[in-house]
Amino acid sequence: MTIGAHSPRRAGVIPRRMDATRPRESLRRGWTTGACAAAAAKAAYAGLVTGAFPDPVEIPLPSGARPAFALARTGTVDGGALAGVVKDAGDDPDVTHGVLVLATVRRGSPGSGIAFRAGPGVGTVTRAGLPLPVGEPAINPMPRRMIAAAIAEAATGLGGPPDVVVEIAIPGGEALAQKTLNPRLGILGGLSVLGTTGVVVPYSCAAWIDSIHRGIDVARAGALDHVAGATGSTSEEAVARLHGLPPQALIDMGDFAGGMLKYLRRHPVPRVTVAGGIAKMAKLGHGLLDLHSRSGPVDLAWLSERVVEAGGAPDLARRAAGANTALEVLRLAQGGDLPLADLIARYAWATAAKALSGSGSSLEVVVFDREGGLVGRAPFHPVG
Repeated sequence: MTIGAHSPRRAGVIPRRMDATRPRESLRRGWTTGACAAAAAKAAYAGLVTGAFPDPVEIPLPSGARPAFALARTGTVDGGALAGVVKDAGDDPDVTHGVLVLATVRRGSPGSGIAFRAGPGVGTVTRAGLPLPVGEPAINPMPRRMIAAAIAEAATGLGGPPDVVVEIAIPGGEALAQKTLNPRLGILGGLSVLGTTGVVVPYSCAAWIDSIHRGIDVARAGALDHVAGATGSTSEEAVARLHGLPPQALIDMGDFAGGMLKYLRRHPVPRVTVAGGIAKMAKLGHGLLDLHSRSGPVDLAWLSERVVEAGGAPDLARRAAGANTALEVLRLAQGGDLPLADLIARYAWATAAKALSGSGSSLEVVVFDREGGLVGRAPFHPVG
């Protein structure tokens, strides 16, 4: 899972209207807070080393793309330099659209590498179960790598020091964070800096589900006998490796498990794989076909019951019930050598099989960890 979320968790807080009738391809893409932070950090680094701020500033994305960002603010601060970029989320209903992402860069101790700090409006992790330790600023792992890559590129070009302290701030972020899941997750003081690709893909239910249907149509037209729907890029890459699937067999299911499975019931293929992380598969296992956070968080009480079913002691189940995330529960189960992920996969299989009922397809559910490692599986079996 990502640390926090920028999608609104309550009705009525979406800042801009979405036109669900527009094709997904026509919706304008935007930039993640992570990409904006990387651009601001690179510009601030240049300002620190040379006194001049490149505007626009170009950064490398994980895909190899090199977008350029206009600077909204530059300046010097005590012992460092500051630059800011206004986030453009495109046509995505993101509560952070239009925020100012600020980066302040100061020299660090020799050999210290890049250290991260949370400035005003950026949250701090206060509870276990997230991919960052307690006490760390809520700057997700991929944005950290993007910031590090942008600064390394600038350091090479300018001959500057590799050891710096990067502080990311988002003015007004603490108030905006109340409209996200951050407070429930124990991320306090502001927003999270998110993004795995640097690019925001517009979220439109109707358009996304239509793209799922078109993907299935293409697979069937190509006479493929196996399709795999994944909740995200990590699980998609992992399931492609697991089965050696071509791109045409990969369905960008996202949170719309029901939208994919119900269409496959009417337009079947011989084999179907559903792939995702422990949190999304736990939701599916609990009977939900909409896996988005708007449908509610993972039911930790239900998950703790599965810990007992997997052979866990009552004390471990109590710890699971009080956990922060499904990821934390999985780690507890793995520490006790319990096959929790396999059990969750079987429950998820049962939910998915109901949606596929009558298709004659053979169904599999696979659960991957954050690194794409296979941790749970319900093998192929006909759904009837």
